[in-house]
Amino acid sequence: MRSEDVVFYSEGSRVSASWRTPDRFDGSLRAIVQGPGWLGLKDANLYVRYHEALTAAGFGVLIFDYRGFGDSEGEKKLSPAVQLQDLRNAVTYLTTRDDVDSDRIGVFGSGGTGGGNAVLLAAVDDRVRAAVSQLPVANGRDWLHRMRSEYEWLDFLKGLDDDRRERVTTGKGRLVHPREEIMVPTPERRATKVKADVDGRIPTAVSLAAADEILEYDPLTAARTLTTPLLVVGIEGDATTPTDHAVAIYEAAKGPRSLVMQRHTTHYAAYDKYWEQVTPAIVSWFDTYLANGDVVITTQDGPPASVTYVEER
Repeated sequence: MRSEDVVFYSEGSRVSASWRTPDRFDGSLRAIVQGPGWLGLKDANLYVRYHEALTAAGFGVLIFDYRGFGDSEGEKKLSPAVQLQDLRNAVTYLTTRDDVDSDRIGVFGSGGTGGGNAVLLAAVDDRVRAAVSQLPVANGRDWLHRMRSEYEWLDFLKGLDDDRRERVTTGKGRLVHPREEIMVPTPERRATKVKADVDGRIPTAVSLAAADEILEYDPLTAARTLTTPLLVVGIEGDATTPTDHAVAIYEAAKGPRSLVMQRHTTHYAAYDKYWEQVTPAIVSWFDTYLANGDVVITTQDGPPASVTYVEER
């Protein structure tokens, strides 16, 4: 796999990206765009083996740091709306490249809002012909609520209301740690080393106003209009991104769809435990639905939707 540092601009800000391609290829590539997951960065080791598998199958992969994060310019604003703009601009950037077939672009999103963002992009951008959403958040309000006991949730909402009042009367609001005071990590997240290579580079203080956007974050509603082929990857009994979020997105989608459900594992352990089973499913999905950009066939008939359970062997 080759990896080249590239740059594009999103709403005037310079965005840092990596363009990963097969070692050798002729002509134009089918391309996958990826924005990182919650607080993720483009150069996380976690993503490399997915990209190695995709490039080995003949795809190019563009992964980038959202504005304000990592090596990209811009305000450090934890904003799903900004991230969606960046994703759409990343797709536009791909269409400017001579080595990309602009009729065969897909999106891959992994982990929380990464998975949710893939659904949102596919729902609003018809240049995206296939989507994979791994461990998605379907609804931000439900996600943040379920991370807290009821009294903690009510205190959280009161704190948000107090902060809104402060912002409109003084122009300034609270700064909070995004992982500790918005998301609230599980014990597994505190212990895992799966993202240790980039954890030290994430911001430790963002505006609490970011939580207002997360409360309105709603990939599930977007999925109800989605006709783009969608593969959803979930985990049974997931304590970080609830299992029923993945299932709900899968059930809501209107186009070709598939659900891969991993069992007897946990959110972060699954990346390693079922790597050999899940990755070929991701590659196959893109291989199937990005096979031909010149002829598009839409049908309402076909085999029943199916659920695939991946067991450890």
